[in-house]
Amino acid sequence: MRALTSWLSGPSEPHSFPYSPVLAEFHRLGKHFVEKDCLALLDSARQAVAGRATTTGDAATRQLTDFLDIALDKWDGRYDYRSYLALRLLRLPDSADHPPTVEAGDGRRARDRLLVRLVADTLAFELAAAAHTTGLLPQERPGPVLVAKRCRLGVRAVAPALARLGVVEAVGAGTPAAATARLLAVARELVSPGDPSMRLSMLPVHVTHDEYLFIRVLQAYECIFAGVAEELRAAVTALAGNTPATAADRLGYAGDLLRTAGPLFSLLATMQPESFRTFRQYTEGASAIQSRSYKLVESLCRTPEVGRLDSVAYQSVPEVQARVRDGQPTVDQTYRRAVADGRLTGADAVLVARRMATFAGALTQWRRTHLRVAVRMLGARSGTGYTEGTPYLAAVSTAPVFAAVTTDAATPEQNERRCA
Repeated sequence: MRALTSWLSGPSEPHSFPYSPVLAEFHRLGKHFVEKDCLALLDSARQAVAGRATTTGDAATRQLTDFLDIALDKWDGRYDYRSYLALRLLRLPDSADHPPTVEAGDGRRARDRLLVRLVADTLAFELAAAAHTTGLLPQERPGPVLVAKRCRLGVRAVAPALARLGVVEAVGAGTPAAATARLLAVARELVSPGDPSMRLSMLPVHVTHDEYLFIRVLQAYECIFAGVAEELRAAVTALAGNTPATAADRLGYAGDLLRTAGPLFSLLATMQPESFRTFRQYTEGASAIQSRSYKLVESLCRTPEVGRLDSVAYQSVPEVQARVRDGQPTVDQTYRRAVADGRLTGADAVLVARRMATFAGALTQWRRTHLRVAVRMLGARSGTGYTEGTPYLAAVSTAPVFAAVTTDAATPEQNERRCA
């Protein structure tokens, strides 16, 4: 690591940090196997930039600080799901830390751009590996038939986002290879100033090919759930502010995000089970149970029961747990109050109830599909976040999304009785 030693011996400017050789070392071995001498140098680099981070706060310093924290998560003993997926480096347009708005702003477009780029990057890696133009993650490469299937499913998975961005026609139809090539061109055009670097957010623990796919699909789902959380928070604000049409729109958009994200599971299901078993040995401590975005979605729908709130699921996301305990308003609660106060009646009440029911159906279907994919990959094995694995997923997959409205399109009178 002469490049890193040389950087440390100079002024240690964040903008000149040797990312490429550091990434090459992590990719050559896998994060779990990086030599201690290299990690010690990275720790020294973090110390060198620590003071600068508190005084400057510029983009290059922030990026380097986040990258080093993620690269050193195992060294520090704080490796988890969010550091495994390098979520801080993705700069997810997440509304959790700013006041919600009932207006749909640039967040939707930013998330769609990121989603397209994540999937396109996955397919670019598949094609590069098939063409033998990359040595990254060389173990257990898939055959050409599987690569073609992944290209077809990947293009299908981003089609809704491309449609929302108004560029779906630029990808079009054709063979998987041809459509993928056009998708990669579109993805390059979607990059805006300040967008996250894809390469920095790929730090697999092993050198198994399919871990690339695994990481990118999970990152894509985090992007989607961050968007769903934004829509739900805006729906709460709209219901509280007596603008039911806006609430219905945001609930409808949230449901569409979940429904159209289904093909991502099809893409993930192409992962070779033996490959998954190979690299998951080194992901102990990182589990989707630690997903902040998913818990935000769940807790924004309705307040979790005490047992659920006190469980390891919410202990794994203490900031979300704290929000709930501080009285975070929910769609369920705000809807009930609006009906009880007589502010939500007639056609408006019917529309909001139907959108809630449709969203609940979409989320329930997502849970069931997640369970099926997990059963295929995990079987009876325990989870990697100190959970019991698929039995845990089975137990939570049937939990009601809302209390006031079920997945069945209930009549306004029935819903009013539930709210009474």
